Amino acid sequence: MLRGAHAISLDTKGRLAIPTRFRDALRDECDGVLICTIDISNPCLLLYPLAEWELIEKKLRALSSTNTAERRLQRLLLGHASECELDAQGRFLVPGPLRQHAGLDKKIMLVGQLNKFEIWDDTRWQQQISDDLLALPEAGWESSERLRDFSL
Repeated sequence: MLRGAHAISLDTKGRLAIPTRFRDALRDECDGVLICTIDISNPCLLLYPLAEWELIEKKLRALSSTNTAERRLQRLLLGHASECELDAQGRFLVPGPLRQHAGLDKKIMLVGQLNKFEIWDDTRWQQQISDDLLALPEAGWESSERLRDFSL
């Protein structure tokens, strides 16, 4: 279960260190192999353990390569997908084009989303949280059947 928001720094080579509490589980679950790709809805990256990514690939494989919208989705997600392997210190290199896409600099946020992590530039993350908190009352909890009965 990938959860929590973790402030992390990219090193000068563009490597990100996974928090210690997740390293052993990721090594056990996927031999430390992760897939990093772009998020098509937000200016961040998505980081999947290999087994979770393989489920996404199965869904993408089922899409039509002749349908323009489906082909675009395949192109964006698969075309940006990069295999990343944890080194002995629990780090992996975030490829340059992906760092550029998400505007990653030194300070980043690694945000658990159950089956994956989101990787955000710290400033963009803070803005996203502010936007989400402001939009929540306007989002119409009542209009979503799933959210109507959700309680904390």
